[in-house]
Amino acid sequence: MRRRLRQVSSLRATFTVSFAAVAAAVTVLVGFLSYDAAARLVRVDQQTVFAEVVQDLRDQVRERPLDPGDFAPSDLDHAGPLEDIIRPSRTDVQVLGAGGAIIDRGVPPLPVNGRDRAVAGHAAAGALVEHKDVDVAGDRYRLTTVSLGGGRGAVQVAQQFSDTEDLLRELQQRTVLLVGAVVIAAGLFGWWLARRITRRLVRLAGAAEDVARTGRLGIQVPVTGHDEVARLGRSFDRMLGRLAQSEEDQRRLVQDAGHELRTPLTSLRTNISMLRRIDELPPDAREELVADLALESRELTDLVNELVALAAGQSDTEPVRRLDLAELAEDVAIVARRRTGRDITVRAAGDTAVDGRPTALQRAVSNLVENAAKFDLGGRAPIEVVVTGPTPASPTGPAAFVGSAGSAGSAGSSSQQGSVCVEVLDRGPGIGDDDLERVFDRFYRTADARSLPGSGLGLSIVREVSTAHGGTPFAHPRKGGGTVIGFTVEGAPPIG
Repeated sequence: MRRRLRQVSSLRATFTVSFAAVAAAVTVLVGFLSYDAAARLVRVDQQTVFAEVVQDLRDQVRERPLDPGDFAPSDLDHAGPLEDIIRPSRTDVQVLGAGGAIIDRGVPPLPVNGRDRAVAGHAAAGALVEHKDVDVAGDRYRLTTVSLGGGRGAVQVAQQFSDTEDLLRELQQRTVLLVGAVVIAAGLFGWWLARRITRRLVRLAGAAEDVARTGRLGIQVPVTGHDEVARLGRSFDRMLGRLAQSEEDQRRLVQDAGHELRTPLTSLRTNISMLRRIDELPPDAREELVADLALESRELTDLVNELVALAAGQSDTEPVRRLDLAELAEDVAIVARRRTGRDITVRAAGDTAVDGRPTALQRAVSNLVENAAKFDLGGRAPIEVVVTGPTPASPTGPAAFVGSAGSAGSAGSSSQQGSVCVEVLDRGPGIGDDDLERVFDRFYRTADARSLPGSGLGLSIVREVSTAHGGTPFAHPRKGGGTVIGFTVEGAPPIG
């Protein structure tokens, strides 16, 4: 149980970590790209605005001679040059006089160094000196000093960019928080989805472990949904059903075989014990004892062979191929004529081609023919084998089967649409109505057949072979005396 929990927990953890990792990677990538684009846009925009302000100032001082008084704050009521500088960019302006003296101090005051004083005394208008990063009252500024020309002074223009960096830093922190929230949400969703998916896998694994632990194959596997997990569950359930049915068939076969083997084995032990006193027996008793031993060993051999054939028929290991059931019946008849000395005729009508296992079908037909010869012992009428399939004129219609009297439909309810029917007709004593429903059961023998050799497995093999080929066995009395017994097989689909 702990191992299963570890495996499930590992699978759920894998789902959770995978979802969180994918979400983190995507969110980090999108957040980084978004932040980088926004920061680049803001910085470039601020720098562009500042560069335009500086350029406008240079153009003004070059177009006409200006002195420091033209940039006095009193000119704000008029559309003077100072207003043109401050309005678009919220810049800080400080005016320097000749020699670099501060005439109009900025708010906050801007630093003045030797380079700025040199520019203030410059003869040419529009000369400038730039300071990329200046500390002003604890804030970071970009600063440019532009000369008025003629040594009249200069104008300092400064733009604060630390507040922009603070804004970008706050945006960065929010992006990190957003990434963390998305990762946590993705992890929770991954855990929920993994739990939803693995819940059915846990039930399936539990069922498999219960089967392995208890050996019980009749466990019902709960299956819900229509996805791959549901298909796996249904396949596993069907597999367990087939295994349970196979185990039940094997158990019944072993039980029935054990029951049937006790009688000949008991008789053999009895006769073998009498062999110790064979010298005391008269010659006739000796011959009878030896004959009994030979008969019982032969019956035991036949029983074992029938059991092996039945077990082999259940295994379905023989490959399926297309064959003609009428030709197979003719081969069986040839062998049966040689074994029994009886006259056996084969008649065929319609399309008798089937897709089946040749050895199994041959065994089924042979069991029917041998069964008819055994119960019609001493009979002179021929044993008839009739193989009938769908007629070419009506391939989709009901198959017409030729019966013992040569008329259509003698197979009755046994005939199936599109199937091939095999009938064996004899003139033996027939089968009683009470026995007709049980003649295909394993080891079942009618009262008249118990004195005859046999195992009671021949007709059960016929039923197994017929069922495995999509058909059914049947048996009913024949008009005029005797029995019609046979089976149907699903016909082969037309080629092309």
